[in-house]
Amino acid sequence: MLAKDLYAKLDNDFIKPGLSDEWFKYMPELEHYLCDNFKNRNMGLVCDFTETVNRVFTAVFPSERVIKNISLNNENAMLFVHHASNWDLNKSPVGFYNMTTSMLEMLKEKRISIYCLHSPLDNYGEFSTSKTFADALDIEFIKTFIKYEGGLCGVIGRTKHKTITELQKQFTQVVGHKTKLYQYGEPSIDDGIVGLCAGGGNQVFVIEELLENNIKTLITGLTVKNDFSAEAHRLGEKHGINIIGGTHYSTEKFACIAMCEYFERNGLLAEFIEDVPCLEDL
Repeated sequence: MLAKDLYAKLDNDFIKPGLSDEWFKYMPELEHYLCDNFKNRNMGLVCDFTETVNRVFTAVFPSERVIKNISLNNENAMLFVHHASNWDLNKSPVGFYNMTTSMLEMLKEKRISIYCLHSPLDNYGEFSTSKTFADALDIEFIKTFIKYEGGLCGVIGRTKHKTITELQKQFTQVVGHKTKLYQYGEPSIDDGIVGLCAGGGNQVFVIEELLENNIKTLITGLTVKNDFSAEAHRLGEKHGINIIGGTHYSTEKFACIAMCEYFERNGLLAEFIEDVPCLEDL
């Protein structure tokens, strides 16, 4: 497929009016590699390194592990990522840190472009982060909530589990590693109603929307207690909201896995590249 045709289709299908994002201001050292359009809107085509795309790889973050993996025996391809930067609380106090120029040179040499949908993929839809996260946990969709970057990034749904410990047990099995429960409220889940926000949902504006909807259970990715999340934890504890975390990576990977189906519908081979969750997120 011509790369320009694939980029145009992705833009049309996912980048809706009103959505916004922030990446470029944190990536000045990579300006030489970045598309002008990405510098302006912070979404879509990040690096234009090929004229044709024969295969697509999807990943949550453009980590060194991911880039080395896809660069090994591939060329004329595209790396589709949810984030334009990497994530590791061990390497950066804010979590995000940029790709290196050596990794970008490796992709450029192999003619592998990078395309990023952050807020557009968080915005509710067939392949969105919280929708696919809810599907993985077999949670019945009720409605969307949580206003974020011009879209709606959260899901209110109904679980079959009656208690928070039963739900956490299933969550742990689904993500394949330990999870973290901050039990600030009652152990029972009223009518099975829960709120989901894949990724970094342990924030004040998320807790406030839970309160507006009278929801006492939040399932998300980032739950670590630090300066950034202290107020969210305080609000959760004050109002009896149970918070369960499963890491940034592991709660958003389901969207990137689902995106393989999107690309296959459009006649392209697609493969999700596994990475390693940062358990310090918990």
